Amino acid sequence: MEIALHSLGRVDYLPTYVAMQEFTAARTPDTPDILWICEHPPVYTQGLAGKSEHILAPGDIPVIATNRGGQVTFHGPGQVVAYPLIDLGRAGYFIKEYVYRIEQAVIQTLVHFGVTGHRVAGAPGIYVRLDDPGSHALLAQRPQKNNGGQIPINAAPYFTGLGKIAALGIKVSRRCTYHGVALNVAMDLEPFSRINPCGYAGLQTVDLSTIGVSATWREVADVLGQKLQIYLAA
Repeated sequence: MEIALHSLGRVDYLPTYVAMQEFTAARTPDTPDILWICEHPPVYTQGLAGKSEHILAPGDIPVIATNRGGQVTFHGPGQVVAYPLIDLGRAGYFIKEYVYRIEQAVIQTLVHFGVTGHRVAGAPGIYVRLDDPGSHALLAQRPQKNNGGQIPINAAPYFTGLGKIAALGIKVSRRCTYHGVALNVAMDLEPFSRINPCGYAGLQTVDLSTIGVSATWREVADVLGQKLQIYLAA
């Protein structure tokens, strides 16, 4: 089934969060899937697994508790936020594949702008090499691999030489999804230094601008929306 795309522009986080919950609660088996694309004024959002010690110095930026997975992250102007509201039962795939498809859409969006996105085992989201954002070389630690036995399969993720460019946090209720993914385009990155992003102390956060890509919010939003429509289709 085709996923309709709605561009919301810049909207406050809390009413958008409430609207996602209300849309999902009111869904019927015939409710069409939809993809919201937006950006938010500065806000920290805390996931269900979030620990207060990861919020270091929020200052005047509000902190909103949510029911998505994961830890704390920051949303702000210059970041494309995508909220797929999808019936996974109708789509015919499960949560693990859903996450993979979202990440793949982000990776293909980055390819469009000449950047190579990477997955890190045990750490949802997409990362880039800071020294060579276009590098296709595989990471030493990557999903389903353990570097020829040199890295324990259950080793904690490590981020040496990497910056996080996209964060992912989802909620599934009655097999229907909300929350989603945020891709950094051209932001004030300072607020990320006031938290441990996604629960990892010292994890560097980057955007397309800081790795040398000149693109507008709208250009990136259009590409990400298109890629998500493709990769999330049943």
